[in-house]
Amino acid sequence: MASQSPQVMDLTSLRAVLVDLRARLLPSRFEKAQQPDPQTLQLGFRTLRGMIWLELSWKAEVPRLVEISAPPKQGAGSTLAQQIQHGLRQLALTELSQEGFERVVQFQLAPRPGQPPQRTLVLELMGRHSNLLLLDDRQRITAIARQVRTHQSRVRPIGTGDVYSCPPALQGIAPRLDEPEQRWRERLELLPLSLEKAMRSAYQGISPVLARYLADEQEDAARARLATSVHELSEQEWKALHQRWQCWLQALETDGFALQFDGPNSYRVWKPASAATSEGELLADLSKLGQPLSLRLGEYYASVLQRQDLNRATQDLQKQLKQLRTREEALLADQKAGLEETVGADELQQQGDALLCQVSPNRETIDRAQKLYGRARKLRRAVPALEERLQHHQSRLVLLEGSESFLEELIGADWDGMEARTKSLLDLREELDDLLAPKRLRRRRRQGSRRVDPQPLEIRSPAGLLIQVGRNHRQNDWISLRRARPGDLWFHAQECPGSHVVLKASAGFADDDDLTLAADMAAWFSRARGNRRVAVVRAPVEHLQRIAGAALGTVQHKEGEVVWAEPDRARQRLIAGKLLA
Repeated sequence: MASQSPQVMDLTSLRAVLVDLRARLLPSRFEKAQQPDPQTLQLGFRTLRGMIWLELSWKAEVPRLVEISAPPKQGAGSTLAQQIQHGLRQLALTELSQEGFERVVQFQLAPRPGQPPQRTLVLELMGRHSNLLLLDDRQRITAIARQVRTHQSRVRPIGTGDVYSCPPALQGIAPRLDEPEQRWRERLELLPLSLEKAMRSAYQGISPVLARYLADEQEDAARARLATSVHELSEQEWKALHQRWQCWLQALETDGFALQFDGPNSYRVWKPASAATSEGELLADLSKLGQPLSLRLGEYYASVLQRQDLNRATQDLQKQLKQLRTREEALLADQKAGLEETVGADELQQQGDALLCQVSPNRETIDRAQKLYGRARKLRRAVPALEERLQHHQSRLVLLEGSESFLEELIGADWDGMEARTKSLLDLREELDDLLAPKRLRRRRRQGSRRVDPQPLEIRSPAGLLIQVGRNHRQNDWISLRRARPGDLWFHAQECPGSHVVLKASAGFADDDDLTLAADMAAWFSRARGNRRVAVVRAPVEHLQRIAGAALGTVQHKEGEVVWAEPDRARQRLIAGKLLA
């Protein structure tokens, strides 16, 4: 895909989705409304062929109307979801309407098909002005996603109880398929503007995404042409532009839409006549033949938005880890400096002894000696406390180093799904907040929350044995010390932060391939994954022992042996799939 940021749903994409949905959704019965986040609503409709779920979002960056797979139950108790659920209960969706080149969709619902609508759900996809409104049979607003006060908009303030009014009219004229080419060109050449500004000011429905497709099939050529003045375009460029313009209008006129992921943008729903279909595109279209356009768009948006959420959470956690490491290193340096000062206790003691060894010390000399003794005693008393603090900060730095290793692994886990990676990242951040919190706060959190068992990564060995991989400190502790059974084997990269790997050899015989795979996994899920070969310690789990006062998941072992593993071999097997249990 051309872009990693979500493509804004323009008018053409919206028309394509509505054409697809009308054929499969009308009529249908409303059943469920839920709100997974403050700017998204999910609606479930029952058709003769089963449930169809729609996602309506008024998020400013990417407002959209798409179909989604059946979502998990979440956000059903939000105020807006409850209002929608109550307002649309026992009603049937009878019409999906959209007028002209406006990105405003009206869902009309009635008790039965053929009867007048009792409720209308309006979705306005207009960038930062996007909104969702529920209207009664007299077009009064009964529920609204975002209230617009008079100080926010003097043109169109809207709120609960108001009579619904349409958005302000679009600028420019509506494009027409029968408009003569010469008249079309004269409109665009009226002012000495760039091609993009000329198209968007003269005609309705021309989004930046559509303008790039109209300009050219290649991204760099499209951007350069859009920035060119209309008075500098050649006759050949005008002919090609008009041909693509006609193809676009023909798709709108005949509802001839087809989703394709090519060209200068992430996707498009119409195909210019000049675009050739490669063998790869043809195979991709055939593989998706049975999947509706609106559902494929829903999968696209879900994938891109999940990646955005993952990148945002990753950056936040990286920043948090960096700040915590800087803080702990500064505190550790302070404790070391304090410990170095205690070395002067003996010298102070000797100075006091020298003063009292005088032939006849006076009262002032004795006082000075007593002060030196007091300072020496204070420094000696401070040693145990300083050493304890020193160990505390060193332990926290080890924990942070381990978290950095886990985060690096999650960033590079291109073999894993976005949803699973996001969940692992959130688990890591939650664990970090908990482990670094003061003890009294940790106790309060444990009392106020219900503990959920860690969910380590589980894969199957060639012989069918389970291999568990810890992807944070709690999971390491869980698989190595709490859930391990006599006979299981423990693997860890030697002297390197990383995951604990446990081969459940207690459930059956582990052959050489099983041992090799477990060792490779321990090498890959460590900070040494960039090396060609990594030394990995293998030991029976019954020889593991928790280290008192050390960070969670830190163990010591005896009778372990070192084997050599190849991390890239584990990565290739993970990418190939079929390993996850």
